[in-house]
Amino acid sequence: MEIDRNTPIGFIGTGVMGASMAGHILQAGHPLHVFTRTKEKAAALIEAGAVWEKSVAALAAKCPVIFTMVGFPTDVKEIYLGKNGLLKKAQPGSYLIDTTTSPPELARNLYEQGQKRGLHILDAPVTGGDIGAREAKLSIMVGGDEDDFKAVLPLLRLLGTTVVHQGEAGAGQSAKVCNQIALAGVMLGVCEALVYAEAAGLSPEKLLESIERGGAASWALSNLGRRIIAGDFEPGFYIKHFVKDLKIASEEAEALGLYIPATDLALSAYEDMDDDGYGDLGTQALYGLYAEGIGDDEDWLFSEDEGGVPLLDDEASDDYDDKPKRR
Repeated sequence: MEIDRNTPIGFIGTGVMGASMAGHILQAGHPLHVFTRTKEKAAALIEAGAVWEKSVAALAAKCPVIFTMVGFPTDVKEIYLGKNGLLKKAQPGSYLIDTTTSPPELARNLYEQGQKRGLHILDAPVTGGDIGAREAKLSIMVGGDEDDFKAVLPLLRLLGTTVVHQGEAGAGQSAKVCNQIALAGVMLGVCEALVYAEAAGLSPEKLLESIERGGAASWALSNLGRRIIAGDFEPGFYIKHFVKDLKIASEEAEALGLYIPATDLALSAYEDMDDDGYGDLGTQALYGLYAEGIGDDEDWLFSEDEGGVPLLDDEASDDYDDKPKRR
């Protein structure tokens, strides 16, 4: 099947990142059909011309190319393997592209099941957060057959500036594990650097100006560091989803007999935040575990007047054994 501008494209999941990703496909002129559990989340896309479908099955009947961007592996299993899921309802020859971060083994299983039905399934997790999704600057790591990758590459390039075929089914998810391992330690470092700067009386803005172009440079420092300084803890990427990703990384490493202490430490910190009700904040809110007693009001990140969010309570903070003590 040749994919062109007249090919109907389906998109399942229009959350923080999915809505922007679907929007780029629509803006490029492709007929777009969307499904998400809460129709209101797709309201802007529908107003812009997307067609709302009432179910996965209804969408699958009309779209020979379908993207999925959902929250958790359980959601992926339901959408692909459920009684009315894509593996049963998609048209033979369809391309199914899962951009959710899930275990590599799940990606391989979906691929194998799809092969039996004549479906082309690719695992294509993304990184770049809400900014990358909005600006179509995501990095996309793809696993699956090379011919299938080449067939959907023009669509993937609507979403990201870096699109790399990593190898066979599951390789995209394995590459995303590497990304999250690398990011886990960086997030600890970004928060610790900024909390030290605040305690030492430095200007966080001037500090960032100095170090974001040196040896400590990173996307997280420049983008999430600025959100921390601004007291912006809204999700570009949810804590609850990062916990899921780091659990996958930890389990994958254990299965391979690898020792990844920085990742496990970050997972412990983020699990504490998620367990105590902070899972819907952005990953930069990790700063709250370190920042007690720093800022204008010790109960808030920076200050309540500046739109900060409440810090973890003492009991929740104490659960994190490696957390620095209050000054």
